[in-house]
Amino acid sequence: MGKRNKVITYGTYDLLHQGHVNLLRRAKELGDYLIVGVTSDSFDLERGKLNVRNNVLERVEAVRRTGYADEIIIEDYVGQKIDDIQRYDVDIFAIGSDWEGKFDYLNEFCRVVYLPRTEGISSTMLRSESQPVHRLGIIGTGRIAQRFVPESRFVSGVELTAVLNPCPEEARAFADRNGIAASHASFESFVGDVDAVYISSPHLTHYEYAKRALCAGKHVLCEIPMVLSKAEAEELYALAEAKGLVLLEASKTAFCPAFNHLVALVKSGVIGEVVDVRASLSKLVSGRLRELDTMQAGGCMTELSPLPLLAIVKLLGKEYSSLGFYSKMESGVDVFTKGIINYPHAVSTITLGLGVKTEGNLVVSGTKGYVYVPAPWWKTDFFEVRYEDQNRNRKYFYAYEGEGLRYELQEFISMIVSGRTSSHRLRRSESILIAEIIEKYLEKESLTLI
Repeated sequence: MGKRNKVITYGTYDLLHQGHVNLLRRAKELGDYLIVGVTSDSFDLERGKLNVRNNVLERVEAVRRTGYADEIIIEDYVGQKIDDIQRYDVDIFAIGSDWEGKFDYLNEFCRVVYLPRTEGISSTMLRSESQPVHRLGIIGTGRIAQRFVPESRFVSGVELTAVLNPCPEEARAFADRNGIAASHASFESFVGDVDAVYISSPHLTHYEYAKRALCAGKHVLCEIPMVLSKAEAEELYALAEAKGLVLLEASKTAFCPAFNHLVALVKSGVIGEVVDVRASLSKLVSGRLRELDTMQAGGCMTELSPLPLLAIVKLLGKEYSSLGFYSKMESGVDVFTKGIINYPHAVSTITLGLGVKTEGNLVVSGTKGYVYVPAPWWKTDFFEVRYEDQNRNRKYFYAYEGEGLRYELQEFISMIVSGRTSSHRLRRSESILIAEIIEKYLEKESLTLI
C-alpha cells in the first residue's frame, strides 16, 4: 500500500455554512487524508478576531459532522502551520482563494493550493443577519475618537450612527470624514439617534455626559480616566446598576488577551508571592495641548496614571495601606510624577512623564521569579517570565491588533448582549479605586514637589 497523500487546511468555521462544506469537500478531493485545523477561542482573541459566535467545541463538532475531516486538530499559536505540516508529514496545504498569495511561504514545506470559495455566503454575513445591531454614538471628535472609528469595524453587532460635538462644524466634519450618518451639537437630539454612547471628550466633561446618557437610558463606554473622584465614580455606577445599564471604563489594556493572561499567570503563583510592581508610562509633549492645560485637568496623573494604576490594582488588589507622590511641576501641571502605593505585604510604583522620558515597561517581582513586559507594556503583545535558573525562563507572544480599542468595544457590546452589568476584566470597584487614587493626588495628599 502506497503512502497516503495528506492534505491540511485551517479555519475558524464559525456558524458553519455551505461555503465551509464546499471548501472542505474540495480539500478532501486533493488527497486521501484530510486534517482540519480549527482555531482555538484564545487564538481567535489574540488575533483580534472578536466576532466569533460559536465556541471551539461547537466548531469542532460542526466540522466533524460534515464527514470530510479524517482528523481534527486545534490551532493555538502563530507559526503552528509549519510545525503541523512537518509533524503530520503533510503533502498539500489547502486554503480559500481569498488568501491568495498569503501562504506562499509554506511552499518550502509542501504544495500550497488556493481553493475557490463559494460566492454569496460567509460567516460575517450570517452574523450580521442574525445579530441585532446596536447604534453607537461618539461624544467628542478628538484624536482618540478618530482612532476609535476604524477599530469599531472589527466588532460585530455595533454601528456608528451619530457624533456629538458642541461645535456643529466640527461634528459635521468628523461625520463626513468617517462616514457617520448624523452629527449633532445638541445632546438631546444626539441621544435620540443611539442606543449606547462612547465618550471621548475632554476629561472634565466625562461625568456630566455619562450621567446624562445613563439618565436617558443609554449604555455608556467612557474613556479613561472616566472621572476624577471616588464619589462621582460611585454615583455613576450606582445609577447604571439601578437602570440595568452597562457602564464600562474604556481601559483598553484591561481587555486585551495578553494582559489578562499575564494577570492570570501571576495570580496562579508562577513567580511566587508578589512583593513589587513597577509600571511606567511617558510621552513627551509640548505646545498648547489639553495634556498641559490646567483648565482641562492636564498633567501626568490625570492623563497617564489610569493604565499603570490598573496593573497595580489587578495584581495587588484594592487594600493598599498608604500613598506617596513626588512631582515636577511646570505652569501648574505635573510633567513628571512618581507614585508609591504600599500594601501590607508589597510595594508598587508608578512613574509618569509628559516632560520627562522613562522606559515605559512593567516589572512584577515575586519570591520565585519575575515578569518583564517591555515598553509599551500597555499594548501588551509579549512578556517573559524569568527565574534565577534562566533555563526555566518562558516567553509569551500575542497579537495586539490595531489600536487595541476593539477589545474594549467588544467587551462593552458583549455585556449589553448578555445583560452583564459588570466585567471581571475591570470591576467597578477597581475603577472606583483608580478614581480615588487620582483624586487624592489632585487634593495634594502626601504630595512632595521636586
